[in-house]
Amino acid sequence: MVWDTIYGRDPAQPAVEEWGGVAYSLAALDATLTPEWQIVPIIKVGRDLAARANAFLGTLRHLAPGTRFAEVPAPNNRVTLRYYALERRCEQMSGGVPPWTWPELGPMVADLDALYLNFISGYEMDLPTARLLRHSFRRFLYADLHSLFLGKEPDGTRIPRPLPQAPAWFGCFDYVQLNEEELAQLGDDPLALAAGALVQGCTAVCVTLGARGAAYFTGTPTRTALVPVEGGAVLEGDPTGCGDVFGATVVASLLAGRGLEEALRLGTRMAMRNVSHRGASGLRDHLLGKLTPA
Repeated sequence: MVWDTIYGRDPAQPAVEEWGGVAYSLAALDATLTPEWQIVPIIKVGRDLAARANAFLGTLRHLAPGTRFAEVPAPNNRVTLRYYALERRCEQMSGGVPPWTWPELGPMVADLDALYLNFISGYEMDLPTARLLRHSFRRFLYADLHSLFLGKEPDGTRIPRPLPQAPAWFGCFDYVQLNEEELAQLGDDPLALAAGALVQGCTAVCVTLGARGAAYFTGTPTRTALVPVEGGAVLEGDPTGCGDVFGATVVASLLAGRGLEEALRLGTRMAMRNVSHRGASGLRDHLLGKLTPA
């Protein structure tokens, strides 16, 4: 859970302060999961924002009974986003939420049926913990690797970096999501990179392409395809959280038994809807086409 401060491209407009990060994913899961599924968030929040975070959680309808975030005695993660173009931004992070260790995480995932991981800070867990997770959790496992591809300067500014030991990370999950810039950091041949991920045991690699939609690579059967945005791209709005909405929608669709291409098509549709909404509060209703109470 990240508290975002978002500066748009128009300097005359005030910044928007809202829940961001995995809050977008939670809202999208709540909008797209079928009734038999319940959300069990395994998420740490800083003590300074724990009450507000749990208030947001209370607005969701697919939660398992008694669900709460895990409060830690550290400042919650906060991110300042400054947009220079619709899909280009500068990101600066502060906060001190610690990563999950396997002794903490193992008992919490033991009775789950599926697991969706979103690397919002890039420090949610290290590779040894991810390997232990893969070894112990043999059910559905989807990961958005996004911020694993971001380093951090001393002032908190996030900078692109290649992912160390990328093949090993890919091998920890059934489905892996990244964007085209992150894929390009790994090399010049996306087909070869995807093939390497599939060899590690990954079922599919999903690549978000911004306004152009998404692409995927699978090994059984061997297939790659582009899934374009239906009805054309949205050229104005706030793209913050689009990848999070996309991934959560894909997960919900796969869990409902839809094929990967259909899941990606619905994911791109929901991501485009997200562009016309700012922040995660009220996003569930917006994705469903409902009016959000003031």
